[in-house]
Order: sequence, then structure tokens, then C-alpha cells
Amino acid sequence: MKIAIASGKGGTGKTFVSVNLAYSLEKNVKLLDCDVEEPNSNIFLKGDFISKQQSSLLVPKLINDLCDGCRICQNVCQFNAIVVLAKKAMVFEDLCHACGFCTLACPQKALYEVEHKIGEVTHFQKGAIELIEGRLDVGKALAVPLIRDVKSNIKLNETVIIDSPPGTSCPMVWAVQESDLVILVAESTPFGLHDFKLALESVNEMKIPCAVIINKDGLGDNRLEKYCQNENIKILGKIPYDRKIATSYSHGAILVKEDKFYDQQFKQIWKEIENFIKEASFEK
Repeated sequence: MKIAIASGKGGTGKTFVSVNLAYSLEKNVKLLDCDVEEPNSNIFLKGDFISKQQSSLLVPKLINDLCDGCRICQNVCQFNAIVVLAKKAMVFEDLCHACGFCTLACPQKALYEVEHKIGEVTHFQKGAIELIEGRLDVGKALAVPLIRDVKSNIKLNETVIIDSPPGTSCPMVWAVQESDLVILVAESTPFGLHDFKLALESVNEMKIPCAVIINKDGLGDNRLEKYCQNENIKILGKIPYDRKIATSYSHGAILVKEDKFYDQQFKQIWKEIENFIKEASFEK
């Protein structure tokens, strides 16, 4: 099964939930860190390095002698990555989405494609956990192609946990799509509920089964729990607002490894997940 951990806003505890779920399963699991702009799962897992691959896009490069400044490439580019000045095309690689249309449309064949590095995909191993981390290069804007490269490592019949980017923009959508279940990690605060609703709307649009883990329970009020009950949204578990958790997290430790109470709580969440997926499959 493929489980995506997402949220409407940053700082709700996606990585905390992802890492502790992976560690508490006690069997082979693949953890994908798709929060490629700021990956941090390996801060906690501290896995052994296995391999690293470059992630690249094919972007156009100009043959100056062939370009006659016809502007066809500029006109077909939907992302303003090509501008013609003084009858010569200029390519802005970091704006290019690698669609390839300009190279096909150029009547003078003045454009050809070259690899443009945007990031790296690194494999780590920590016991039964295989961690695959995407890391976007500084200054690069296109997270989605790198997320695709990270997710290309998913194989059939694997248990996969996807640590998604926060928010509801394209990176989050690409990270969670084709999952069997999206778990939204949320806080019961005014901002937490507002952004939770936005994330829930996005997941519902994709028609993916969705459930909730309430993190930092006790920090705010019970408005999130009431909303979930009224909307018939499954609450898989509630993780308390506990100084012990904050201390463990700040030290880069794995909570379920240090505390038996929370280990049992995350094991119970796994049972709730399995039951929820079975019920969702039965309803289909």
C-alpha cells in the first residue's frame, strides 16, 4: 500500500509522523522524502548511504549561427523561457518545463536539447527502512520533475510512505496522487483548521481516500475534531501536545524508539490505517 502524509500548512508534523510510522512498522518499508525543497527525514533516521543519482531536465540550447530570430520558439513557449532579442533567441533554463515544443517548432533546427541538473535522488538504508530522498538544488524552482524521479522508485507490492511537501500546490498534488490513502496531519488551531480544509478539498478533488491524524492535541481547542466528526472524516489517532515529543524531536531522535507508550500509539495507528484501507476498498 502507498500512504501519503500531507498537510495544508508547514510545521504540523508530517516528517515526525512519517518517520515514526516507518520505524514502528517493524518490517520492510520504503520511505520517500518528497519534500524536496527541504528534505529532513534522514536527520532522524541517519541511514547508511547507498547511492545517489542526478535528476535532470532536457532544456533547449541555441545554435547561434542557425537562428534567424523568427520568434516561433518564443511564441510557442508557454512558460516565457525563451525571448528573442536583436534577432537571436535567449533561453532561460530555470524557467523551462522541458516540454520540447520549441525544438520541434523551430523551422531552422537552431535548438537542440541538453541535460540541465535540478537536483539529486539519494538512497539510504536504516534497518528495514529504505529511505529515498529528493533534494532540489539551491535556486531551482521546479520541484515536480524531481518528485517524479523520487516516486519512480516505487515498485509493486511494497509498503510505501510518502512524506509530502506542505500546502496544496503542484508539488503536494504530484506527491500524493495514485496513493491508496492520504493522511492529513493537522493541528486543532484556527490556522490549522483553515489550511486543513484546503488540503482536504484538494485530496477530495483527486478522489483519494483521506483520514486525519491530529498532532499537538491539546494545544488549541476541539474545533478540528468536531469538524471531522460532522464531515465523517476518520481520525486515525491523536498525538498529544507533549514536551517530551518536542525534546526528542529537537535532538533528532525517533520517538517510538525511545518511548514505549508512543510506540504502541503508532502501532495502533497502523491498525487503524489497515482497517480504513480495507473499508475503503470494500466500498469501491
